[in-house]
Amino acid sequence: MAGLYSSMRPASSSSSPQSSHLFNSKILLLLTLLPLSLALFAFVLQWCGEIDDPTTRWSPKDRLEFPGMDASTSSERITCKSSSSCAEILGQSRSVSFPYFRDWNFNYTADLKPKICITTSTSAGLQQILPWIFYHKVIGVSSFFLFVEGKAAFPAVSKVLESIPDVKLIYRTRELEEQQAKSRIWNETWLSSFFYKPCNYELFVKQSLNMEMAIVMAREANMDWILHLDTDELIHPAGTREYSLRKLLSDVPKHVDMVVFPNYESSVERDDIKDPFSEVSLFKKNYDHLPKDTYFGNYKESTRGNPNYFLTYGNGKSAARVQHHHRPNGAHRWHNYMKSPKEIKLDEAAVLHYTYTKFSDLTSRRDRCGFKPKKDDVKRCYMLEFYRSAFIIASSATEEEMLSWYREHVVWTDKTLNMKLTRKGILTRIHAPMVIMQGLREAGTFTSLIASAQSTSSGAEILSTVTNNNTSSTTFEGKNDDKTKEVELTGQKVLEASDMVLSAVPLLPPPTMNDDDL
Repeated sequence: MAGLYSSMRPASSSSSPQSSHLFNSKILLLLTLLPLSLALFAFVLQWCGEIDDPTTRWSPKDRLEFPGMDASTSSERITCKSSSSCAEILGQSRSVSFPYFRDWNFNYTADLKPKICITTSTSAGLQQILPWIFYHKVIGVSSFFLFVEGKAAFPAVSKVLESIPDVKLIYRTRELEEQQAKSRIWNETWLSSFFYKPCNYELFVKQSLNMEMAIVMAREANMDWILHLDTDELIHPAGTREYSLRKLLSDVPKHVDMVVFPNYESSVERDDIKDPFSEVSLFKKNYDHLPKDTYFGNYKESTRGNPNYFLTYGNGKSAARVQHHHRPNGAHRWHNYMKSPKEIKLDEAAVLHYTYTKFSDLTSRRDRCGFKPKKDDVKRCYMLEFYRSAFIIASSATEEEMLSWYREHVVWTDKTLNMKLTRKGILTRIHAPMVIMQGLREAGTFTSLIASAQSTSSGAEILSTVTNNNTSSTTFEGKNDDKTKEVELTGQKVLEASDMVLSAVPLLPPPTMNDDDL
């Protein structure tokens, strides 16, 4: 038995590793086939349409839609009924390549909070106003109060603007002027240093009076926030995941009355810009968004021989909560008769100012003045030095000289300098407005709106108001020459006699280079 046992021991020890190896192989095979089977099963179910891929859902039902989206059509945007419809959604056919604006009707329901309105005083045409309105609708603005004159008040233009929901037009009529002449502002001192002066000063007073009326309209419409913007300015709500002004203002603490948006200034790279909102992406940052050393260390290269770091103003624009006793404080700020508003300045969001983006802006801004002041009188008309220089060159130079001056002082043609200042953080690329404008155009937002107004206005009449950039507008309709001369003379007397400190916040340039800053 011992011999038999001894002869059997090797056989027993050799069979045990074989069975163990076979068991391990089966386990590995099972672990390999199981996930593959589950993946194949999930693929078959999705192919048959039994389950949804979360990445194909545009907007879940348990949260708010992006401003302007129509929830009833969200499922239609992701369903392919045929190969042609799939090609349309993918942008491979003649339809839009940026499809997220399709079927948007820009309806704003009562549950969208806060409710935001923008007021402006404008004489621009449809080519500028329409993109400006719908861009701000996309980022969450509810209502617009437009004080219109010049091209903006032409019947063909106003019919289109009045057809847009939540857009209210206020025309500069004799009745409006008589109503504003009774404003309490004329009996107060905070704006008195701007009274009875031409050009920039007259516009500044007009804007303040319009803002005062807009506050009343905003309160009646139950608005939560109000902004004053020109139609060459776009709010850039950087710092919000949804690129939403509504989201940005909803996060402002309740005790804050006013939010200041530092302005960025456009830096055009060509002298043939036709559509600034769609062609300009390079901007110069505001002093408030730059380290002090960076700003002053590159000040000379940034100004390029101009009077200041910015061509025009540098103190931004602001949004204010709509409250009782609310009043404007010039075109850039708001105030309150009963308290000093608590304000904050945003670290990322800004106002994009598209200033002098087209060569024709030289002459169009010059033509805003009702008379031609001499060089010694330019300071009486314009607050900032670049405005004065631009007015003088536009009033005295030939077309070739103006173009040469424009290229030297406005157009950023030095790519090496542009790259250097971009790396320093002084210049920055912002493409969001361009993408939104492209999407709106490809979706036919503007063309369909104009087409709907053609039932009462001829297409040729509308087109002429859109493309005519050389039409000058009068400051006040119905103002006779004698009255204009009287205002000019009165303004000169006030200018010579008044040295009072301005209380309203005027157009202010950015900080300049001086010994203290160095």
